Amino acid sequence: MPGERVDEELVRAAARVAATRCRGDNHTMAAAARARDGRIVTGVNAYHFTGGPCAEMVVVGTAAGQGIYELDVMVAVGDRDRGVVPPCGRCRQFLLDYFPALKVIVGTQDGLRMVPIADLLPVSYVWADHQLDA
Repeated sequence: MPGERVDEELVRAAARVAATRCRGDNHTMAAAARARDGRIVTGVNAYHFTGGPCAEMVVVGTAAGQGIYELDVMVAVGDRDRGVVPPCGRCRQFLLDYFPALKVIVGTQDGLRMVPIADLLPVSYVWADHQLDA
């Protein structure tokens, strides 16, 4: 979204969690999301060889545990000062299914910018389109 300001407070929140809470190989990524009501929710990944949850998925679960079901913006930051990291393919699909209007902060050669999650997964499978009516 050209001209839309990046949520710098959200980036700082994720970077702070990455710097202070990511320790060792099991926790290497932090994520932060801004809820529709303005609250910030953070989380870290839980690496496991069976495919533990990414930081973005942990944030979604943490938000739900706090009664937050509408997220507007999300960002992930790597430990060891790796900066903003775009969501993996699994997270892109997961986030699109849960929050089709979500914006994600990503790094580009021109700096950080916010993009709609749908732009990160073009011609995507839409889970809701393939569910049987109850």
